[in-house]
Amino acid sequence: MIEHQHWHPVALSDEVGAAPLATRLLDRPLVLWRDAAGLPHAFADRCPHRGARLSLGRVQDGRLECPYHGWQFEGGGRCVHVPALPQFQPPAGHRVGAFAVREAHGLVWVRLAEAQGAGDLPPLPAFAAEGDERLRKLNCGPYDVAASAPRIVENFLDMSHFGFVHEGWLGARDAAAIDDYQVEATPTGLRATGCKAWQPQSNLHSTAAAQVEYSYEVTGPYAAVLTKLPEAGTTAVEGWRESIALYICPLTPESSRVWFRLAVADFDAPDEKLRAFQHTIFTQDQPVLESQEPKRLPLDLRAELHTAADKASSAYRRYLKTCGITFGVC
Repeated sequence: MIEHQHWHPVALSDEVGAAPLATRLLDRPLVLWRDAAGLPHAFADRCPHRGARLSLGRVQDGRLECPYHGWQFEGGGRCVHVPALPQFQPPAGHRVGAFAVREAHGLVWVRLAEAQGAGDLPPLPAFAAEGDERLRKLNCGPYDVAASAPRIVENFLDMSHFGFVHEGWLGARDAAAIDDYQVEATPTGLRATGCKAWQPQSNLHSTAAAQVEYSYEVTGPYAAVLTKLPEAGTTAVEGWRESIALYICPLTPESSRVWFRLAVADFDAPDEKLRAFQHTIFTQDQPVLESQEPKRLPLDLRAELHTAADKASSAYRRYLKTCGITFGVC
């Protein structure tokens, strides 16, 4: 699967601690854990000895221990101890499937494909705001959603639903018109610029309705970033701007786990207050997303109707088709 070549978020970094954590990625059960040095690891959640779930085990002496017979596995996946045979030196073939792991954007990321060499690993989805010290970063989620990852990305790129799904917040029914905007292909997907939306409350600190300038970038098959810049004088925070990254773990072809990473010009509001605004917006989207049929995103542009207001989502579907994505699409 081409999806195995990409990095995918699987958990918040602070969720992966002293105890093994069960999760799922691309319909595959995984277990996440940290060794004695605090480094994260991701294994197939199945002991190669008798098939028990390793996530039911524990971390002992910096190794992951199976709950059934106590076999211990080091970070690279090799078995290094069999309690029933203390003098036994397990051969190299006594190992569990281990996958590449990275930490970034407050998340643990996993790549299921085997690396062919030191330079074989692709970059993680980019978030340009990450290095901007003028913006505060925090994560929202996870949200478990009964919708495919591509459906969720497409919704993130869509402005014409604002006046209906987010009425009184990000839009209004009597101001639902979408001006023309520009879309260009990029190596990771697409970039949409010149997007504008009239919004009654575009952010936590809005003091007046505003025309808000948006830009979008798809940074991977199941990742995207938007930036928002409201009109001057319409927020309580001078110079307000924000960037929001969407990161999705495709659990199954029709279910997903979602995180948002916020980068905002606000170092004073409590985390809970910033998260509450994003929570309100996404939980307005969620029931609509879960109602869509088919749950998998159709890549044949003839399968659903399109208008000029849908340029970004149509370009996203073409991108997925071009790069051979099959998980969560039809």
